[in-house]
Amino acid sequence: MTINAIETDWDYRRESTDGLTHGIHPYPAKMIPQIAGRLIAEYGEGRGLLFDPYCGSGTSLLEANLFGMDAIGTDLNPLARLISRVKTTPLSLESIDELIWDFERRDWLDLTNGHRAQGPDILNRDYWFSDAAVKQLRLIHRFVSAIADHQLRDFARVAFSIAVRDVSWTKKSEFKLVRLPREQIEAIEPNAHASMARGLVRNRNSMASLLATLDESFGDTRVMSFDTVKGIPASEVAPGSADLIVTSPPYGDSQTTVAYGQFSRFSNQWLGFNEVKSLDSELMGGRKSGAYAPFGIDCIDSVLNKVGEIDGRRAADVASFFRDYQLSISNVATVLRTSGTACYVVGNRTVRGITIPMDEITVAIFKRNGFEFVSSHARNIPNKRMPYANSPTNVAGATSPTIRRETVIVCEKK
Repeated sequence: MTINAIETDWDYRRESTDGLTHGIHPYPAKMIPQIAGRLIAEYGEGRGLLFDPYCGSGTSLLEANLFGMDAIGTDLNPLARLISRVKTTPLSLESIDELIWDFERRDWLDLTNGHRAQGPDILNRDYWFSDAAVKQLRLIHRFVSAIADHQLRDFARVAFSIAVRDVSWTKKSEFKLVRLPREQIEAIEPNAHASMARGLVRNRNSMASLLATLDESFGDTRVMSFDTVKGIPASEVAPGSADLIVTSPPYGDSQTTVAYGQFSRFSNQWLGFNEVKSLDSELMGGRKSGAYAPFGIDCIDSVLNKVGEIDGRRAADVASFFRDYQLSISNVATVLRTSGTACYVVGNRTVRGITIPMDEITVAIFKRNGFEFVSSHARNIPNKRMPYANSPTNVAGATSPTIRRETVIVCEKK
């Protein structure tokens, strides 16, 4: 089938997407709050629970709470879960101000002893961080780890993650790990303390904005870590318990589309999440298979045949992603109640010059799981951090456009 998206204004080109606590930490391909808020307002009235099966940094979770709904989100990336928890957890400004005051006291900050402070093991640390940056980050890590209150500690860990990224020798405009040129590295004088201080103050002001909007209807959020491809534990989300799903799933495997794992790697390692060294391979489509069988869904099989005529290996990669995507939607469908609504914001990427119709494929998979297509809405991507071109041939200077538009897909469980 062909998805004829309704051409209404879903771009939000001139609006800020970092209001309240939405901007406490950068994250790749974030759903903007205006999209989540609009969908929740249209389909969430009178409903109690929102579920986001790929919650990322928690945009839909916070918007649900603001609307008065409870929310459950899950993500395999520990950094994403951390950001989501902090974003949806109101904290008193008094406690944050005390934290900032404690941090600004310089008696704990003795860089001459920075080498004595213990810190987590970082893969290829000396390739990505200077000795000075390592000493500074170790001291800040020790400070953050000593915070007794776990919610306040998480708040500080978000700012610490930003400091890690700021003082690393990575290109900040890239999602993938790309080392800065030598001449830029030589000009850098790392100041993790200043970066951390800025992050604490900026996020304190974001929290103040959130607190100013709250009333007794603000919902509760639980952030989980289960993999929806493998199944959804009934103890975490009971079958038929969710009223609404608002999410933006991955558009393809992390290695070739949006490198969530690479973007988060140093933050996760400095925060002590050592199990994420191979995160990109654990995310959807990361477990490759050398061959694939027909899916029995025309829009998937057709595009796999087209890609396979050009590059059989890449066709197998695409098939691995849709194998996981289909399993995930099948599992997600079980937690939504009858007449519940699923809203998926998807993008049609290209592989070897062939457009992958994520919109058609998403609708087809939902129909296979007992859903009815309701509507779709097209939007350009003016303010979403996305890679607009990649290098599919690995030839220097040869790029191909990736995702410039999204489609908002709405389906209802029958």
